[in-house]
Amino acid sequence: MASAVIQNFDVGVDAFDDKSSSQKKVHIRVVQRSGRKNITTVQGLDDDLDIAKICRALKKILACNGSVSRDSTMGDVIQLQGDQREAVKSFLHDLKIYEPKEDRIVVHG
Repeated sequence: MASAVIQNFDVGVDAFDDKSSSQKKVHIRVVQRSGRKNITTVQGLDDDLDIAKICRALKKILACNGSVSRDSTMGDVIQLQGDQREAVKSFLHDLKIYEPKEDRIVVHG
């Protein structure tokens, strides 16, 4: 169901085929906030990606709230409500932002 919806999003990057971009890893973590509440964080996305558009697309597809926080040491971090780790990983693979063969996406927890 989500893959049909995903194809309608344009994250604004024309450099998907460029393999010369940095090979840093993308880290997807879940952090327990309070009680049963969780936050999923995504950090390490390439700088040439439009992270605000990716966050908007994830919020719409996953039906959750989220935001982009800018940190001086970690760069841009996407925060989403709930445990969305596998959904975010499949979103990045389905849009071919990161190929499944590459080991650039690390899911923690």
